[in-house]
Amino acid sequence: MKIKSNFTNRRLTGMFILALLCGALIAYRLIFIQFISHQKYTSQAERNRTQILYQTAPRGRILAQGGEVIASNQAAFSLYYLPPFDMPEDSILTEMAQKISKNTFKPQKEILNILRKSLKNGKAYLLADNLAPNNVFALAELQNFYPGLYLLEETKRYYPMGTFAAHLTGYIGIMERHAWKELSGELDYRLNSKIGKSGIEKRYEKLLKGSDGGLFLEVNSKGRVTKIMKDNRWRKGADVYTTLLAPVQKAAEDAIKNSLTGKGAAVVLDVKSGAVLAMVSLPDFDPNIFTPYSTNKNDESKIRIPEYNLAIQGLFPPASTFKTITALAAYENGHLDIHHEENCTGHIYQNGREFKCWKQHGPHIDFMEGMSQSCDTYFYNLGLKTGPYNIEKMQRKFRFGRKTGIDLPGEKSGNIYGPTKRAALKTYWFGGDTLNLSIGQGELLLTPIQMAVYAAALASKGKIWRPYYIKEIISPSGKILEEGKSELVEQVQLKKGAFELIHKALKNVVDNATGRGAKIKDIAVYGKTGTAQNPHGDDHGWFLAFAGEEGQEPEIALSVLIQFGKGGGAQAAPAARKIIKAYFDLKHNNAAPVKKQV
Repeated sequence: MKIKSNFTNRRLTGMFILALLCGALIAYRLIFIQFISHQKYTSQAERNRTQILYQTAPRGRILAQGGEVIASNQAAFSLYYLPPFDMPEDSILTEMAQKISKNTFKPQKEILNILRKSLKNGKAYLLADNLAPNNVFALAELQNFYPGLYLLEETKRYYPMGTFAAHLTGYIGIMERHAWKELSGELDYRLNSKIGKSGIEKRYEKLLKGSDGGLFLEVNSKGRVTKIMKDNRWRKGADVYTTLLAPVQKAAEDAIKNSLTGKGAAVVLDVKSGAVLAMVSLPDFDPNIFTPYSTNKNDESKIRIPEYNLAIQGLFPPASTFKTITALAAYENGHLDIHHEENCTGHIYQNGREFKCWKQHGPHIDFMEGMSQSCDTYFYNLGLKTGPYNIEKMQRKFRFGRKTGIDLPGEKSGNIYGPTKRAALKTYWFGGDTLNLSIGQGELLLTPIQMAVYAAALASKGKIWRPYYIKEIISPSGKILEEGKSELVEQVQLKKGAFELIHKALKNVVDNATGRGAKIKDIAVYGKTGTAQNPHGDDHGWFLAFAGEEGQEPEIALSVLIQFGKGGGAQAAPAARKIIKAYFDLKHNNAAPVKKQV
């Protein structure tokens, strides 16, 4: 009997615990529904009794330092049909469809089908979107004659300066499904939302995008529209101010467009901060081709736009601009006697192989003459004295073979070249490789932005800044959301007098030799030309430079590459001159006192 009683007690206890668990579960669900998920279910209920016609918010603007607008917005309109309670006759619908078709260029039959579907379902339907203002006046008149037509004002992206800084600015396009999965939980993205696809538009998408508005329509239990409940106004996105100087950017673009080939890249940096003052990649494109009005014929060329940004992705041998590295390595290791003279016969032999100089310079070539005339023979011999390990070590000091760290996707790291790198790849290093390395040829590859960062490091006597292009991002209320900051990545330490020697040599290049095309009165311009060998066609032309007021420290540094330009002195140096002049003209104009009107 005692055993039976214990069993009964255990059963009662078990049932009691089970009842408690069930009660706790029910209580938790009630709390979850009533409190934790209250907002969610309230929103669902709200959606069940409303239909929303979304109104795309204006994206934030993108601007240059001086306030010049690079990307903004234009008015665009969407035409909806909100079915009235009084059902119009089919002849009226046909007449309406014919007039709407005339002003939207959509087929009359397609519009008529949408009107009939709207009446049948009792729901609002989109008839046409992205309409230009000049098409809207006639449609606005139709609203007075045909109840149910409703024009909703929206915006579309517009780039008032066209191709200006296109690769840096980027463009927008319809969101793909994979992007929607990533962004659908944030802000108010929808599958037909337009988002940034490249450049600043992509990098700062979440800040540029505003908060969409919408027209809230009340629907009855059968899903039919009964009235307009409210019209929520959009909130625009934040404005992005770049570090670009518009006149300098324009000058750089024009200089390359007007070069021998019209193809190439240029990067201009502030020597004291690393701020990007101009960034050019040509061929370029007009981002407006991605955002036409629906009544405009789209440009089919958009499927063939040159998205490849040469400024950060183009890889080229630095050619004779690299002779500055060879010279620094020689000076650092005690192998540079600036007064020692070489005899340039136009070639040199190494292990039975001939290595040519671009010109026979004669028997009395010292360091200054070797640099200014870009004598390959002089630097072949200097490279052999210095040794490839020391030259490779100097490359690494200036971070060759590493990304600059600019906040843009797709930047290439280039390729460092030397015996250590070869050993890592388990291949041999030969004497001829040293000769190629000495004059910047062979497997050594750099991007234009790496070259500009290097030019800035020479100008600042060893300071390597991470390049940046954002000055500040400001919310519609005026709050600063983000500020661009200079970041010193490295301070290159060299023997005393090393940078001064290079400055003197590069000034002589511009004043008296191959870089004369960049010479500007009253401006101290330092530069080095380069002609990069190209096995696939004409050689590429380089010019590395920095400049400042006479007697003052350099202010800007730049690199210019003319693809297939044949030579740096003939094409790249004159292009650099236009860029440097634009910078100092802007500086002097801004510094000039404003005359008062009498």
